[in-house]
Amino acid sequence: MDRKGFTLIELIIVITIIGILAAVAIPAYIGQQKKAERSESYSNLESLRLLEEQFFAENGRYTINLGAQAKDNPGNIAIIQTGGGDPTNALPGFRPGNATSFSYWIIQNVQITNAGANPPATGALTPCFVAFAAGNTGRRVNGDVFAIDCNNIRNW
Repeated sequence: MDRKGFTLIELIIVITIIGILAAVAIPAYIGQQKKAERSESYSNLESLRLLEEQFFAENGRYTINLGAQAKDNPGNIAIIQTGGGDPTNALPGFRPGNATSFSYWIIQNVQITNAGANPPATGALTPCFVAFAAGNTGRRVNGDVFAIDCNNIRNW
C-alpha cells in the first residue's frame, strides 16, 4: 500500500514541538525587548547628565526644574529642549528619539540618597540635580523608574 501524507499522530507531535519551542522563545524575546528599552533610558539619562554638566560649565548653574514629574508625558522632551519656554534654561541637545518608552524630567537642588529604592529617594543638595526616566503606560517598562544625579549616582 503506497500512502502519501502524514498521520494525525505525526501532525500532533510536530505541533507539540512547535508549541514547546514557542513557549521557550517568546519570553526570551520579550525579555530582550525590555532590556533594549531600559538601555534606551540609561543612555538618555547619561545624555541628560552630561548636558546639565555642560550647562553648568557654561552658565555657573544648573537649569531649572524641567518637565512634569510623572510618566506618560511625551511633552517633557520639548520642555527640556526649550527650557519650558525660557531659552536660558534649555538643553536643546537632548534628542531621545520619537518613540520613547520613557518620560523624562529634571529636578534641581536634590541628589539621590537611596539608589536602591524604586523610585530612588532624594535629599536636598545645592547645586545638584536628579534626572528621572519613568516607564510609560502600555510599554514593557511600565513601572520602571530610573534616575541619575550630578554626582553620577544612579539606580541601575
